[in-house]
Amino acid sequence: MKYFNVGKIVNTQGLRGEVRVLSVTDFADERFKKGSQLALFDKKDHFAMTVEIASHRKHKNFDIVKFKGLYHINDVEKYRDFTLKVTEDHLADLEDGEFYYHEIIGLDVYENDILIGQVKEILQPGANDVWVVKRKGKKDLLLPYIPSVILKVDVPNGRIDVTVLEGLDDEN
Repeated sequence: MKYFNVGKIVNTQGLRGEVRVLSVTDFADERFKKGSQLALFDKKDHFAMTVEIASHRKHKNFDIVKFKGLYHINDVEKYRDFTLKVTEDHLADLEDGEFYYHEIIGLDVYENDILIGQVKEILQPGANDVWVVKRKGKKDLLLPYIPSVILKVDVPNGRIDVTVLEGLDDEN
């Protein structure tokens, strides 16, 4: 069974068994809604257990989550730095032009049919996602996910076509 990251438990929150989750999903409200089930993986990425969401709320940059049956800080402290994951069969269908991070990371990036690198990471600094492209012998290239830069994403063929606008590549 394939699992996909939805967040990392970074700390406890209060005394009543809540944890702070640093979310890496665009679907936090769906993933952390009451009754949802997530897989909990330890620091070595070994499956630990399945947890059911008892409650969820946002606080600053974190998702505050409480698990069913774990109602005290002593019950959840040991899960700090554990990862929450969802199974592949719980991934929602996306609209055309929308992608899961795991579909984009690792794709080859081309400009004018010349390979410039591979997507290694996706950042969420604000209004637009930023795709980090690892290049050989050069610094990473940061590409905003906007139509004038990301021209075509072809997941089945593992290819992204881009235009690197002036000012985006400081090594030219």
